[in-house]
Amino acid sequence: MVVFLDTSAIFALADTNDENHQVAVARFKAALDAGDDFLTHNYVILESLALVQRRLGWEVTRWLLSEVSAFRVRWVDQELHQAALKSFAERRGRISLVDSVSFLVMREAGISHVLGFDDDFVREGFRPYLPEPSR
Repeated sequence: MVVFLDTSAIFALADTNDENHQVAVARFKAALDAGDDFLTHNYVILESLALVQRRLGWEVTRWLLSEVSAFRVRWVDQELHQAALKSFAERRGRISLVDSVSFLVMREAGISHVLGFDDDFVREGFRPYLPEPSR
């Protein structure tokens, strides 16, 4: 399965004090153990790096930089950017531009599950990644 990786999960993985840290680590590890792949896009990487740098400092940012190569990254081209801007404008700011891109990327790739803690994904019809319990 391919799982979309959202900024909220990346930040929770990076911040040991985040309320979702333990859940993020457990789900991330379960996905890797199951052989699942992660897909994100470069706007999520940009947003995550900026957030981590601002809130957690350079050392954690450096760690994140070393980890992002493990993710498949969909690079946002002009066509995707324009489609996301249109969706963003139509929703009048009820979701972020980054989330607009995320929803389009997920639909384009046929991804239904997200590792993240942003309720906008569920409202948009996507499902949270909940690994199968170990037997």
